[in-house]
Amino acid sequence: MANWMGGSAPAMAGQIEDGFILLSSNSLKAFQRPDLQLLKTELEKLLRTTRSEVPTQDDAAAQQARNRRITRISSALQVVQNQLSTR
Repeated sequence: MANWMGGSAPAMAGQIEDGFILLSSNSLKAFQRPDLQLLKTELEKLLRTTRSEVPTQDDAAAQQARNRRITRISSALQVVQNQLSTR
């Protein structure tokens, strides 16, 4: 069982989305394959949700915040996928 940063997989994914946690291969060493799969699923859910929320065209700050969240989630998904493929 993984030691989730944040308490659970959904909480960890939310903290990744908000920028409180940055994933690296070293931070995922203790995670087993099922834990990585669960984290990947939660990140994919957040990515779909974030992409579905479209701010108005004249709100540049909201557009930038949305794009930053999408970037953080996408990069975390790449790190998790890399860990899954190396195991």
